Amino acid sequence: MSSSTSDTTPISLTLDSLQRRMRAMHSLYYQAVDSMDADHVNHFERDGVLPIAFCLFHYTNMQDASFMMLTGIPPVWSTDWQTRVQMTINDHGKHKTVDEMTYQRIGDYEAFKEYMRTVFDRTEAYLDALDPADLTRVVIPHPFPPQIASTYSARVAGPQGITVLDGFECWLYQHGLRHMGEIELARGLVGLGGMTS
Repeated sequence: MSSSTSDTTPISLTLDSLQRRMRAMHSLYYQAVDSMDADHVNHFERDGVLPIAFCLFHYTNMQDASFMMLTGIPPVWSTDWQTRVQMTINDHGKHKTVDEMTYQRIGDYEAFKEYMRTVFDRTEAYLDALDPADLTRVVIPHPFPPQIASTYSARVAGPQGITVLDGFECWLYQHGLRHMGEIELARGLVGLGGMTS
């Protein structure tokens, strides 16, 4: 349910926009994975070029981890999911080099798609139930620790620090679009086209 069906205050309109944008972005990921197979996503182009498998797992697993920072709810990813999905590198790779993550592969593509849908569905359900006033809650106040200070979200943050809205916008939405752009580009390397004009 859209939060702005009866409430047209700026903060409610912002939440409504965020809900719609997250759904739209998630729909691009669903379209991408449904139009690729395991050979496409695990394709090795050359050293220094990350496979689509990296972008898919990195973004999904980072959304899972970032969700915990925003909500306090533990990640979905677990030993059981790793056993099922069979990532060759059980790490989202945020703090690793391209060379370290070049050999990331998805072992069970159908299980990965199930994990991705579980993470995305949870995020959308949370946003659907979110009180718009919670968007202004500060999750990381100034001064930022070194690991946060060098991030895009630190540049976006206001004087109070990183808010729930900043986190959803930077860690989930904008981060997701960045990797979708990489996926669309990489699709060309495996003979597939882009998905949007």
